[in-house]
Amino acid sequence: MIGGLRSLLVLGLATAMLGQCAKAPPQPAVLPVAPVKVGPEISLTTTPVPLSSTNPPPPSLAGGAIGRFVYAGGVAITSADTSRLHGLSDLRIGGDGALIAVSDDGDLFEARLKLDEAGRLVGLTDGKLSPLKGLDGQPLQGKEQGDAEGLAILPNGDRLVSFERDHRIWLYPKLADGSFGNPRAVNKPATTFPENEGMEALTAYPVAGPDAYLVGGEEGEVWLCRLSAPCASLAPQSPPDFTWGLTGFAAFDGQAIAALYRAFDPIRGWRGQVRFVVDPRAPAARQAVAATLNLDGATTRDNFEGIALVKSPTGATRIYLLTDDNAIAGQRTLLMAFDWTPPPPAPPAPPKKPARRR
Repeated sequence: MIGGLRSLLVLGLATAMLGQCAKAPPQPAVLPVAPVKVGPEISLTTTPVPLSSTNPPPPSLAGGAIGRFVYAGGVAITSADTSRLHGLSDLRIGGDGALIAVSDDGDLFEARLKLDEAGRLVGLTDGKLSPLKGLDGQPLQGKEQGDAEGLAILPNGDRLVSFERDHRIWLYPKLADGSFGNPRAVNKPATTFPENEGMEALTAYPVAGPDAYLVGGEEGEVWLCRLSAPCASLAPQSPPDFTWGLTGFAAFDGQAIAALYRAFDPIRGWRGQVRFVVDPRAPAARQAVAATLNLDGATTRDNFEGIALVKSPTGATRIYLLTDDNAIAGQRTLLMAFDWTPPPPAPPAPPKKPARRR
């Protein structure tokens, strides 16, 4: 009896399983296979972004400019080929439109600017993503070693990269064939940084020598460093208030620099500001700001961390701003361009008339 019941149970289970299999949807004969990538090349998707985040834009942005800063196009950047195109922290752009950037995960991103006939930024092409190398020539591993924040290119083509968490500056020498060798450590400020608030701002500063570079801490501290000499403290580039952090430097026009700041709060979200500082080596009381670009309110904005300067096709000073999306949903990797022309010089004062003699 027990054996008969066991047979009936087995038969019933088998029938039920066959019935479920009969209801299953048909499966394809061949499953799709993801393409195998060879080399660092990645496809890029660039989506245009407007100057204003509202439609219609407010009167202050309706003309496509913020004061004397004319919007020259912008894009949001993604790639379907990799999950690592995130956390871009600083960038430099060559005269031929070649873009390089570093990331929080120790990657080097390369691409080429795509401009329209009017010289406006409309996209990126020729994307590449490769790991930054360590002292041993092997790819950097983990956030502790790979958190790259600043990027500078010296006049001879060597690259400087600043890192936080393990706070250091490395020099990647440019080789005769155009590639870059293993890095070596170079001079950095003799101070203690918070773990996640390090040397965010970095730029070559040729006016002070071919091996000179400026370093900025997120709290506004500034140092003038050289490969051949220790870093010397300069007057701070103080943020607008304590909620702002200094995140980028770019040198231009001899001794002047552009300083990039960002801030965040739950009410206003991300904000950015660019200041053109006439001479960062001047004492604090004599610091002069030639112009200021505020990215707030209805302006398209995110976590601004990278800044680069080049000449625009019309001869203006073009500012490229890069955002770090923190690999978080709801944030974007934005590349935005603005063209700035200085105001015309004031007319000379008329000569004073000599006083009449009586």
